Amino acid sequence: MKTRFGLIGVGGALLVGLLLAGWQFLGRGYTFKGSLIDPAVPAADFTLKDQHGEVFQLGSQKGKVVLIFFGYTNCPDVCPITLTDFKRIKNELGDLAEEVRFVFITVDPERDTVERLNAYLPSYDPSIYGLTGEKEQLEQVWKSYGVYQARQESGSAAGYLVDHTARIYAIDKQGNWRLTYPFEMERSAVIDDIRQLLKED
Repeated sequence: MKTRFGLIGVGGALLVGLLLAGWQFLGRGYTFKGSLIDPAVPAADFTLKDQHGEVFQLGSQKGKVVLIFFGYTNCPDVCPITLTDFKRIKNELGDLAEEVRFVFITVDPERDTVERLNAYLPSYDPSIYGLTGEKEQLEQVWKSYGVYQARQESGSAAGYLVDHTARIYAIDKQGNWRLTYPFEMERSAVIDDIRQLLKED
């Protein structure tokens, strides 16, 4: 009898162990598709003006997932493609998009005024936040996120171009910098990561 009860006890302990392991796997088994920052670091706060002349502070966006891209309105290729991806990601998220902020920060403050951003962004999605400010303010933001920015004379009627970092930065609901994505990252992968970030408390 003792042996029988002992076996039942061992079996029960094994069952509990398997259930706990399964719960941990289901709860923590997601693998992020973007480049994960582990451990996560608090995202550097900043305050800039949006395309409507309103103040946008990153620190006040807690509770939302924030996707940030650095670019400029005269960009001939990378920026239009990324902003189009922002629009498509937002559409594919459906109602969940209300919990996500899509942010475009200029690397060309000389030309990207509030008025210029306000005229430019509606062709993609008017809900995208276009941010600008004084060059000194922006330089601090670029530095905080490791963004490369360099003016290049093009010799064309379009004027100068700006070489810049082409990654997307993902900030979680707690205000932590969690992920980055390379240019033209598969949209479905970004959407999966956003959904996971939105599930986190």
